Amino acid sequence: MATAAHGQERFPELKSEAMTPAQKQVADAIVSGPRGSIRGPFNAWLRSPELADRLQKVGEHIRYRSSLPARLNEFAILITARHWNAKFEWYAHYPLALRGGLKPEVAADLAKGLKPRGMAADEAAVYDFCVELRRDRRVSDATYAAVHKLFGDQGVVDLIAVNGYYDLVSMTLNVAEVATPPDGALPLPDLP
Repeated sequence: MATAAHGQERFPELKSEAMTPAQKQVADAIVSGPRGSIRGPFNAWLRSPELADRLQKVGEHIRYRSSLPARLNEFAILITARHWNAKFEWYAHYPLALRGGLKPEVAADLAKGLKPRGMAADEAAVYDFCVELRRDRRVSDATYAAVHKLFGDQGVVDLIAVNGYYDLVSMTLNVAEVATPPDGALPLPDLP
């Protein structure tokens, strides 16, 4: 069973003075960007600095420049976090989803592993797309058409990208056993 102590043993925090020049360059880019700090998967990714740099740039685009409204982009991230039971990802993005306008009851149902009740039509389209993509490894014509009608070509691609990127983030968090901060309880404690 994963523990916070064990998680820190897998990828101990890299202190600036112990970083290689390549790691330091990437860490500086992350800290000076919109994230402002190295949290989540970034400490683990710094073990492969060139990959870390490419991934952090992709993630910056997906999170801060997506054509999808923040509420729906963050909802897709929560769907991914729930799929992977990635507690840190849920912890980090739950408040962002609510700030973006996602209703707490929609997030609460999702956290319980239920198809959320009371979703808006655009939320239902995003939910169906994300769930189908993972379950079936493709989406049906009807699901594609619903998302395409709402967001066009770019929105479909951006929705695929948020799913894929946050799958990687969630996998990293789970392998690295990144713990939520000790003073930061999960908003929904029943998330496995």
